[in-house]
Amino acid sequence: MLSIRLSRVGKTGAPIYRVIVIPKHRDPWAKYTEILGHFDPRKNPRELVINADRVKYWIAQGAEVSSTLWNLLVDEKIVEGEKRGVSHISKTRKTKLDAKAAEAAKEKPAETPAQ
Repeated sequence: MLSIRLSRVGKTGAPIYRVIVIPKHRDPWAKYTEILGHFDPRKNPRELVINADRVKYWIAQGAEVSSTLWNLLVDEKIVEGEKRGVSHISKTRKTKLDAKAAEAAKEKPAETPAQ
């Protein structure tokens, strides 16, 4: 299975990423199938130069897009769909956050608006 993802190139402290097509379980710095473009997060605004036709071609061939790259493609309106969650929250942390949110929800109705 193929994957479309970012591969870091650039100097220490100056990241630039290539958008590549590569077999899913291969190391990001291994030999890739194709370079589709590049992404520079340090420019203001962020620069994403990408061959949209080739991205759509590889997605049609069954290549999976990494979550970070998918969100960038949605921002650029190259693909349609919902953004994906990128960060991972452990089960323990999630239960604590849910409990805190429930507690905050209980306190909110108790407050009456000042008129």
